[in-house]
Order: sequence, then C-alpha cells, then structure tokens
Amino acid sequence: MKKSVHDLGDIKGKRALVRVDVNVPMDENKNVTDDTRIRAILPTVQFLKDKGAKIILMAHLGRPKGEWKVDEFSLEPVAKYLSKVLGEDVLFVKSPVGEGADKELEALKDGQVALLENIRFYKAEEAKDDDMTFANELAKLGDFYVNDAFGAAHRNHTSTAKLAKVLKPAVSGLLMEKEIRCLSQALDNPTRPFTAVVGGAKVSSKIGVLENLIDKVDNLIIGGGMAYTFVKANGGKIGNSICEDDQMDVAKAIEKKAADKGVKLVMATDVLVTDDFSGNGTNKIVKVNEIPDGFEGVDAGPETQKAFADVIKASKTILMNGPVGAFENPAFAEGTKAVLKAIVEATKNGAVSVIGGGDSVSAAKKFCNAEDFTHVSTGGGASLEFIEGKVLPGVDALDNK
Repeated sequence: MKKSVHDLGDIKGKRALVRVDVNVPMDENKNVTDDTRIRAILPTVQFLKDKGAKIILMAHLGRPKGEWKVDEFSLEPVAKYLSKVLGEDVLFVKSPVGEGADKELEALKDGQVALLENIRFYKAEEAKDDDMTFANELAKLGDFYVNDAFGAAHRNHTSTAKLAKVLKPAVSGLLMEKEIRCLSQALDNPTRPFTAVVGGAKVSSKIGVLENLIDKVDNLIIGGGMAYTFVKANGGKIGNSICEDDQMDVAKAIEKKAADKGVKLVMATDVLVTDDFSGNGTNKIVKVNEIPDGFEGVDAGPETQKAFADVIKASKTILMNGPVGAFENPAFAEGTKAVLKAIVEATKNGAVSVIGGGDSVSAAKKFCNAEDFTHVSTGGGASLEFIEGKVLPGVDALDNK
C-alpha cells in the first residue's frame, strides 16, 4: 500500500508540489471542451486547500517534445478554466523552472493554487537517462510531493517518477488512491463470479491484458475487431474483417490457457457486417464464421448481445477494457451499448464495475453516466498496463505505508 495525502499530518503553510493530469481537449479558440480530468483533481486540490497548504500544480498538455510551443501547448487556458471552477484566481507561472518560476511563486498564500507552464516544454521531463538535475530543480519548488496523475503513472518521466525519489514525503493524491484501490480490488480481490470484457481492434495490443486476466477471471468476453483473429484461427470465414494473421497462434494459445484454467471464453456467434465502413452501405446480421467477401464485421449481433449481457448480469465483479464494436458510428454502436447497459444493471444489483482504457471510457461517457459504474478510470494507457499486471513507475516511486 502506498501513502496518500491522508498520511501527511500538519501541512499548513507547506508547499505541495502536485503532479496532475489535465491533458484536456480544446477547440481552436482554446476553450476546454471536456473537463472530466480537471474535475477529477478537485478533491485533492480541495483537501490540500482545507489543510492550508500552498498548492503548486504540474501538468502536461499534448506532445510539445521538449520545445516551448506556447501558442499551441500552453496550459494558460487550463489555469483560467481552473480559476472559474474553483471560484478564485489560480496563479499561472509563465517563467521556466530554474529561471524565475520560484520568484513568481513567492507570493503564493496558504490555500492558494498555482499552475506551472507545460512540464513537457522541458526536454529533461521525458529523458530516458538517470540524470536527476531537472528533478532536483523541481524539488526546490515544494516541501513535499503528491502524484494525482494516474493517467501519466505509466510514464517514467521526471515529474511522474524521478521527482518522488528526491522530494519527500512522496504520496498519492485522492484520485490516484481511488484508481489504485478500485483496479486492485477488481483484479486481486474480486467478488465472484468475475467477468472481464476485453474489446478493441487488435489482439497484439491486448495480449498482456488477456494473459493476465485469464489467471484471475471466471468469464472472459472477447469482442471488437480482435475477435476476428480468433474466428479465422478456428477456420471461420471473416470476409474483409480486421485480422492479424501473425497473431492466430496467440489466439489459439489463449483459448487453450482459458480451457486449462476453467475460464469460460465468451465470443460472438453473430455479427453486424457492412460493405461500407461509413455505415451508408449494406448492413446485415450474419453468423460470425460466415462473413461474405466484401463485408467486414463492425458490431456484435443481437444473439451475441444477449449472450454477453446474460453473463455480465450474473456477475459480481465486472471489468471492461475496450468496446465490442465500432461504436463511434451510431450504426455500429448497439453491441457496446448493450454491454454497458448490462454492466449498469449489474452495478445497480450490487456488482462492482470498473471501466478502464480510453475507448471504453469514451463509450461509457457517451452512452451512460459515470455515476452508473463503481469506477470509471481516468487513465487510458495506465489502466491498460495496470490490468496487464505491469509496475507503473509513477505509483512505484511513491512512499510505502
């Protein structure tokens, strides 16, 4: 277990250097178009404010690759938005660290919030070496370190991992604490039956997830584009559907491992196919292993939707990582909607539900409310690596309880 802000003791007047994830989408006028990530850090910010700490936030926006691209990647619009949300001015620090940022922060009062300019404007932030110069420069700005950026916890960067080694205490924020708790509970101590829904386009990107989950789940639902690699591996006709021929042996090995472990593998039996991915061509339901040439599978069929939903509704722990169809197009969204609806119903009946991974989170937000699930993860790549059983550098570097 890692220490969190709850373990800090008296921090009144102390400077909290807090890594957050506010990498939010904006329109061409620099208006924030989705504030989910900003809202997610508010409990930690408010906790530190209530304790009388001086709060210095660090974050990234986009991928400026170590160049000061203020026009394109500045965090100033985020500081303005945060000011609006908090109902008070957030000090935006334009000066670089080591070149005047400390002077700008001198005026910070107890309970006040500041935001540093984009941490990825510094080449040293993403450097792969062991040089701690930049970490030591950052450490001068704070009296203790808080990491609340679960979405960046899989990055071995200066602000997410190296800094925690030189600025102590180094603890998790409330969002990070909740992410670790909810994902760990689902994976390591699930109420059974435990069902995982794994979707997405490629088997290759989910091998680690599937391998790790087979050791933990009772039921494994495989949907989305990667299912066609399994179908073809078993001699089925998949038409023009997405398929990784070089992963067919992997698919067979996963099937064998599931059988050996007594894990029920639940796959599509019927699918919606199309001859035009825009959705404007001929769309029809066919058996999953009889897809005609010129057509590709784009969504779970009605029979499959029911089978997936039945398994989910009988479960006590559900983890979803990836959609089961090309849900971005309304014509191909029914399968993903059916899965989410079943998860919501199971949750209402007492199941623990965790949605992790970028696309499944997007679908959950599009078709449901976050409150409908036990936990909707804020970390795309970080969730994926956590579910794979990998050690996340940003979590590993924090102080142990």
